[in-house]
Amino acid sequence: MALIISRKVMAKLASKDPPVSKEEIEQCFVNRTGGYLMDLREEHTSDPPTRWFIAETHFGRKLKVAFIPTDEDIVIRSAFEPNAQEISIYLKFGS
Repeated sequence: MALIISRKVMAKLASKDPPVSKEEIEQCFVNRTGGYLMDLREEHTSDPPTRWFIAETHFGRKLKVAFIPTDEDIVIRSAFEPNAQEISIYLKFGS
């Protein structure tokens, strides 16, 4: 499976403060200890549904990674540092 990040999403990741790199996203997939949660909010609807998780990079930076799994690839929708509410939801339902 390949990790696919569109140019538009790469530009969005680069504009974060601090920026999020493809390598950091890859590290989060490797370091993930919990499950994947589905984003069922109407404004984030996709087919198949968007999934997300929170994990740390190799350097301890926590990221929330949102992605769409396909038969062959993982398409990244977004990645950013999670807020306290997102961390709480993930600890309750994703771990």
